[in-house]
Amino acid sequence: MDARSVTGPPPPPLSAGALADRRDPSAFPDGCFRLPKTSSTSLTKSFTAVHDFRVTDYSLLEGMGFGRYVSSSTFSVGGSDWAVRFYPDGATAGLLGDVSAFLYYYSRDRDAPGVRARFTLNLLERDGKMPPASNPYMKHTFSLASDNWGFTKFMEKSRLQQGSPYLDRDCLTIRCVLTVVIDSRTVDNEMNSVVVPPSNLYQDFGEMLSDGEGADVTFTVDGQLFHAHRCVLAFRSPVFRAALFGPMKEKAENLIKIDDMEPAIFEALLHFIYTDRLPDSCSDGRNVAMQHLLVAADRYGAERLRLLCESKLSEAIDVETVATTLALAEQHNCSQLRRACIEFMASPNMLGPIMETDGFNHLIASCPLVMKEILDKVSCIWSGKQCR
Repeated sequence: MDARSVTGPPPPPLSAGALADRRDPSAFPDGCFRLPKTSSTSLTKSFTAVHDFRVTDYSLLEGMGFGRYVSSSTFSVGGSDWAVRFYPDGATAGLLGDVSAFLYYYSRDRDAPGVRARFTLNLLERDGKMPPASNPYMKHTFSLASDNWGFTKFMEKSRLQQGSPYLDRDCLTIRCVLTVVIDSRTVDNEMNSVVVPPSNLYQDFGEMLSDGEGADVTFTVDGQLFHAHRCVLAFRSPVFRAALFGPMKEKAENLIKIDDMEPAIFEALLHFIYTDRLPDSCSDGRNVAMQHLLVAADRYGAERLRLLCESKLSEAIDVETVATTLALAEQHNCSQLRRACIEFMASPNMLGPIMETDGFNHLIASCPLVMKEILDKVSCIWSGKQCR
């Protein structure tokens, strides 16, 4: 049988009017016609960074005269060099009652186009936090012809007298938050793309730890029990691997006692081993728990956790804690934390108050050789030499 006889004769060709009707939405009822749809997105690439400029001996800077300034070191953001300049007597005449602060741009190429930036400058409070009422963000295109922009009336001098919340032992800190716009481009969006959610593996492992399902080992820490999974511990810690699967493993022991550690610290250690994240209780870095967690990380060979603790402790250094933190860094070979502590102690006007703390006495007793390095650093800074 001829296959064409099954479906009948072919349909007649459409007229030009009928073809036009197929392309015209008005020829169809609502909802029965769909136009082809495309979309695009404009993407702007930018870099954002924070620079803190600490000005010491502020009271000695008064009387410099308008237009005279002290400058931060240059810092790089978005491929350009920048600096913060602070004018104790104002940037221009007529501003003797105010201090000024400006962001300066240093061009690396005289023929380079202007650099678009968004920034703000604010004085930090004595505790290192931003004030409740902060200066607004400013937008400016920096170039050789317009290389600075900022706040002529940054703050009234009367607000920077003794007892000011912005002065800490006659020192103030200006925080610059800077975003540099690199370029903008437009891309076509893929239609009907499948949206893939972000990985939640860390949440699944966290639930496995908290639920205890399938746990095959139990730890007792100061009378508190923690249930865990041998395979997870072994793959995340070389020390646990040796203890649970190595030649010295405790074959018949499903209950292992942990000495010289607080339950909360062991719980935080397990949380990181399972999730690769710090628990909320340790996220701010401003407590003794972070120091204990660093010790635990070093004890169990959790290198990434140890470095995270170093980073958090470096951000939280202050007069009261720097000496004990340095002693901890010495004992556990934390080179980056050690360097940050020594830099802080060698800062102008810092060493005297630090030496009066109990932590400093502990530092000298436990690490006597470090004092020479601190004094060498202080001498280097005050002599103006290049310090290593």
